[in-house]
Amino acid sequence: MKPFDYVNSINFTKKNLMKNTANDELAEKDYVPFLTNKSLSYFTDTLLYANEMNRYHFLDKKLQYEFYLNSIRKKKRFAKWAKADNNDEVMMVQEYFKFSPQKAKAALKVLSTQQKDIIKHKMENGIKND
Repeated sequence: MKPFDYVNSINFTKKNLMKNTANDELAEKDYVPFLTNKSLSYFTDTLLYANEMNRYHFLDKKLQYEFYLNSIRKKKRFAKWAKADNNDEVMMVQEYFKFSPQKAKAALKVLSTQQKDIIKHKMENGIKND
């Protein structure tokens, strides 16, 4: 079973995927609370439920799933997941200076166009930063 099958059952179908079946333990193993919490945190009507489950992360997976299943109203919800942007300049500065992505973004704000060109030239020619 896929992680988003659980999210779909919570949001729309309301079918309990962990209900006393032969694959009960397998269904509970496949449930990933982090992904469910993250996907439900994108909507204003389910955000507080996701926050509550983050507070009680230590509960059994089945309890978390059934809390969502019985608390959240049936509604078709869809949101694109926020992904990190793979900016070439950020990656270049990150590799050149051995910075984290956050520091590389901050450094890009300070670097001039000429300095960026020099870094790009050095990276293309394989010249190491000394």
